[in-house]
Order: sequence, then structure tokens, then C-alpha cells
Amino acid sequence: MMMKEDVLIQLVVRFLDDKKALDVKALDLSELSMVSDFFIIATGANRPHLKSLFEGLQLELKNKGLFEFDRTGMPDSGWLIIDVQGVMIHLFDEDRRNYYDLESLWKDAPLLRVEV
Repeated sequence: MMMKEDVLIQLVVRFLDDKKALDVKALDLSELSMVSDFFIIATGANRPHLKSLFEGLQLELKNKGLFEFDRTGMPDSGWLIIDVQGVMIHLFDEDRRNYYDLESLWKDAPLLRVEV
């Protein structure tokens, strides 16, 4: 099943907000990247929270009929990725998020406003 990108982004951002993910941001990379059209970046409070966000989001996607997505990373690595329909969701612990600083790397990408 395909879901419109704006609906998918809203679904993911709302899920992460409901589950208390920190500093959730959505970036529009459609004019800047061939890898992905959108990034959603969020931080987990600790490793168990990060694992819960990662596993819970996969369940939420499946519950909405989205079964085709890629995922990579282990909670102990501090950086987990779910890639679904051109939207790449990056879940970090605080140290990895600060180290990789994707927001600065993609500073030219417009920030999307998502109602939660």
C-alpha cells in the first residue's frame, strides 16, 4: 500500500511525539538529495526508549498497512533507521545525534511544520 508522503510524515511525527521522542524534526530533502525525499530525525531519552521507538514505529507502520520498509541499526549503536516510501526516519541517542549532526549537514533543507 502506498501512503501520501504528507500523511506518512504526519503519522510518524505524531507517533514519535506521542511516545515522548525528543527534538523531532522533519526535513524536506526532495530538491537536495537523491537518497531520500524526507528525513525525520528524533532522539530517544536512553537506549531502552530508543529501542521502544524503533520497534513501536515498525508496528505502527504495519498497523497502517505499510509492510514494505527497510530498517537498519541496533539499539546499542545509538542510531537506528527506518526507510519507508522515500521517508528516512533517523532515531538517535543524544550522543550520536550531536556527533553526526544531520541537521547541520542538511542545513539547506527546509524544515517541515507538522501538526501534532
